[in-house]
Amino acid sequence: MQVKLLRAIQEKSVRPVGAAGEVPVDVRILSATHKDLSSLVADGRFRHDLYYRINVIELRVPPLRERTGDLPQLAHAILQRLSAAQGRPAPELTPAAMAALAGYAFPGNVRELENVLERALALAEGDSIDAPDLHLPQSTQARAGATAEGGSAPVTQTEAVLDIEPGTGALPSYIEQLERAAIQKALEENRWNKTRTAAQLGITFRALRYKLKKLGMD
Repeated sequence: MQVKLLRAIQEKSVRPVGAAGEVPVDVRILSATHKDLSSLVADGRFRHDLYYRINVIELRVPPLRERTGDLPQLAHAILQRLSAAQGRPAPELTPAAMAALAGYAFPGNVRELENVLERALALAEGDSIDAPDLHLPQSTQARAGATAEGGSAPVTQTEAVLDIEPGTGALPSYIEQLERAAIQKALEENRWNKTRTAAQLGITFRALRYKLKKLGMD
């Protein structure tokens, strides 16, 4: 498909399925990706000629973890929309809930924020959403609580998760938390490059993609 797309860009023509000849096209291409294309080019998994063809003007949109100042407005807008769809007034986020959101890395970006708020909206009681209603990893809530009280945050999320004592029948959930923390830490250390992250974790790139999807981190 990369070859076909490159040819269409260079020749400015395409051949529809079943057609005998080519049809000229005059288009402007706007493309988006959450992949590190320069790394994919270096790994030989993305054509360098296609990369330079589509990368004429690049606009980088920072991930949510790098623009926590946008969280209040985003959370408010999402809650307004979700509440309107359910025909109910939008609840307010408590300061502790907002601090918990600000302390979370959001590997799934805005889509994960929406998922978190939708779950909280369904589980929260009353006209407000508190930190426990968000059901974020325990280390995040602890860090948010310490920040709100003027204390210091845990050193790393991995260390905080490792201190969790699994309850009766909670072993699968406990293991999942360990996996999530280890993967997130490796992603952050490798600047979210999945190829290098998989190598550091000692698993294949395909296995990492499977785990990210399973854990809701993709």
